[in-house]
Amino acid sequence: MLYHMELSTVKRDEMRDITREIKNLVTESSVQSGIALVYCPHTTAGIAINENADPDVKRDVLMRFDEVYPWEHPKYRHMEGNTASHLKSITCGPSQHIIIQDGRLLLGKWQGIYFCEFDGPRSREYYVKIMQG
Repeated sequence: MLYHMELSTVKRDEMRDITREIKNLVTESSVQSGIALVYCPHTTAGIAINENADPDVKRDVLMRFDEVYPWEHPKYRHMEGNTASHLKSITCGPSQHIIIQDGRLLLGKWQGIYFCEFDGPRSREYYVKIMQG
């Protein structure tokens, strides 16, 4: 089953928790054992799995991304002016695989799934492929 999902981001950089949406799709699919692949088709956004208990983790991650990849750099040449967002998305990655066991995502106690925006605000999309097996 392939699901097309949409969201709108409100900041230039943000980590949007999409765990609940993915869990709902797994329930809807009735798959008891398999894999959920979450994929972002954008070059300035990505998908990550990380802690979802303390909001300071998201703040800290985004802060360090900005320190490592500053928005402005004298050697950037990309005409759109968003080189930092491309570098952040390469580091984050475009997808994550999550095991489905007993009809549930096999996430750690503190883990959540995030859509990571690095060039917002924008209307975005992502895909979820749920595979049995």
